[in-house]
Amino acid sequence: MKRLPLPTFVILAAMLAAGCTLGPDYVKPATVPMQQLKYDAGWQPLPAQGWANSGEWWLVFGDEDLNALVQQANANNQTLAQAEARYRAALAQRRLSRADYSPTLSASVDAARSSSDEVIGESSSARLGISWELDLWGRVRRQVEASTAQLDASAADLAAARLSIQLAVVNSYINLRALDVQYRILRQTMDSFTRSTQLTRNQYDAGIVSRADVIQAETQLQSLRSDLYDLEAQRAIEENTIAALQGKPPVAFDLPRHDVLPAVPAIPAQLPAELIARRPDVVAAERNVAAANAQIGVAITAWLPTLSLDASGGVNGQNVSDLWNAPVRFWSVGPSLALTLFDGGRRSAAEDAAVASYDEQAAAYRQTVLDSLRDVENALATTSILREKAVQQAKLVELAEENERVITNRYQSGLISYLEVAVAQNTTLNAKRTQVNVTAAQLAAAAELAGSIGGSWQVGDDVGEAAERPEQP
Repeated sequence: MKRLPLPTFVILAAMLAAGCTLGPDYVKPATVPMQQLKYDAGWQPLPAQGWANSGEWWLVFGDEDLNALVQQANANNQTLAQAEARYRAALAQRRLSRADYSPTLSASVDAARSSSDEVIGESSSARLGISWELDLWGRVRRQVEASTAQLDASAADLAAARLSIQLAVVNSYINLRALDVQYRILRQTMDSFTRSTQLTRNQYDAGIVSRADVIQAETQLQSLRSDLYDLEAQRAIEENTIAALQGKPPVAFDLPRHDVLPAVPAIPAQLPAELIARRPDVVAAERNVAAANAQIGVAITAWLPTLSLDASGGVNGQNVSDLWNAPVRFWSVGPSLALTLFDGGRRSAAEDAAVASYDEQAAAYRQTVLDSLRDVENALATTSILREKAVQQAKLVELAEENERVITNRYQSGLISYLEVAVAQNTTLNAKRTQVNVTAAQLAAAAELAGSIGGSWQVGDDVGEAAERPEQP
């Protein structure tokens, strides 16, 4: 290969170092409008809340037990540990991409013995070389752009995983506490049914009521005992779920009964467009589009020649000692140009694959925005509708309890059969249990909204201490 004189070499390097960047510049894909929500009547203007800015959105429930559970999950959940490891891998990948900006320095020492016509010869050499591929068409710049976007996406994925785990802990805790309240209601109802059954037996012994009334009362009481076992099984499942979310085996975790649900919090208003745009899953999807766009540029540069600047120098000798005592010195410096003339369609296929990957990620981003809008609309609709249902359900409980008192008095007076008492008692029980379910659903919807506001994330936010590692220059 012909070597250019050093001045020409330096001028060529200076001219080409600026280079150009091939491929499409990134533009965020258009999505559906987000200025307005369908069920935004449920949003109430409130003063700014500390939990919304701190990221500790679960504090809105004011429950110390819940606070401790979420903090434990943040520290010990193994799904989060996986996401943190993926973030560190993305951080290393960006460093790897940036390394292509720098030249490669190599060194070698060789010693060989050969023979020809019974003549044995020895040779030794030591070489030091440096090689630098100029980023003539912006391949490295696009690769760094892609790895940076992937790093941003990984950080957003970590935030999304953290938010998902927090929501899972909160929802399981709400379900568990709702089961505790249901258990208390059933125990209280069973005490009432036990008294009613004993009263029916006494009346039967006195010849006032038939055997059918006794059987009805005992059947109803036995049904309650069976329901209590169902609640126990469901509570065990929720307790084990929380244990796993905290990174603990079920045997090492126990949550005592506490038959009071947290109060349903009021959620402050937030601009819908800002709320949706800051959801970590939306941020991650958008950053994946940016990474795919940069990879198109990387694929395009494969069609063009690569220019490398190489320099090397060293010494030769008949043996290793000659390298230090009487070496023969050599050196070379100059550029090299390489171009692939035929590759069987590999570059064309790689470019088509990069474009298809971009289209896939753009569609995934648009769908993620739609899914986010759906989730927020669901939470808003649930909040608005259940607020009114809770009021009506409370009235239903009052009416059912009053009806049960009237029916019981009529039965004790011998005016009606026990069947009517059983119907009235079951109506009251079902009304109370439904009231608990309505409150639990309100709390779950509040958690979804609070998580969307307080768990929101954007590029540049802190990824958390567990994932932070000093980046090498």
